[in-house]
Amino acid sequence: MEDSDNRIEVVLLACGSFNPITNMHLRLFELGRDCLNDTGKYKVVKGIFSPVGDAYKKKGLISASHRVTMAQLATESSDWVGVDDWESSQNEWQETVKVLRYHRQKLNQSYSTNNLDEVASLSKPGRKRKREAGVPQLKLLCGTDILESFAVPNLWKPEDILEILIDYGMVCITRPGTQARKFIYESDILWSHKENIHLVEEWITDDISATKIRRALRRQQSVRYLVPDGVLAYIEKHKLYTTESEDQNSGVILAPFQRYTKESNRP
Repeated sequence: MEDSDNRIEVVLLACGSFNPITNMHLRLFELGRDCLNDTGKYKVVKGIFSPVGDAYKKKGLISASHRVTMAQLATESSDWVGVDDWESSQNEWQETVKVLRYHRQKLNQSYSTNNLDEVASLSKPGRKRKREAGVPQLKLLCGTDILESFAVPNLWKPEDILEILIDYGMVCITRPGTQARKFIYESDILWSHKENIHLVEEWITDDISATKIRRALRRQQSVRYLVPDGVLAYIEKHKLYTTESEDQNSGVILAPFQRYTKESNRP
């Protein structure tokens, strides 16, 4: 393993509905961090949940305010994973690449400020210059479903996929029954940039999904130990995930399809 002081610092960003956030969502970050840290090349320093905004128009998507609060409750005990509400607070749906750009800019600004503070401190007696570290790399953390969704027409812009692969990179957690390596092999774009896709196999498999959690809640079945206790208490307090909430956005076209279908139809 390389000297830890020379490892590249990384921030992991997970975008999604988190409707609701589950224990498996939290596990994604632990698995992603272990994978990158074990290479000896990287050191994961931070993880960020970025819930999608209401304008995404996904069926059954409850209010972003609830989803953000639940994510905050879920990460209370973590010393390195947090929640950012920029994406969820936007009036229009934001493409994932725009969310990545926003967080890269935020990191650049943060580290520029820190560097200025360190330079200013050099004039004080007894202060020593610390090892200069670059801005951490930002990588998209996701499941295999996101990777495979690249093949869905009008769900992603090809140029956005390229920017994600080239400028950021992906850490993809595989789920039981998926064939991520085969999917990469069959995609020319993914194959060309496969060195920027870190596949992580979850050997302790658990097929928890937000869809199944919502179904159980609608049927008044227990989801204890599938979601964090604080999240479950919040769901019960606010009576979330009912038959009525599952019909939210029913019949509405998903925001990416609306936007990209219009663009592709322009003369």
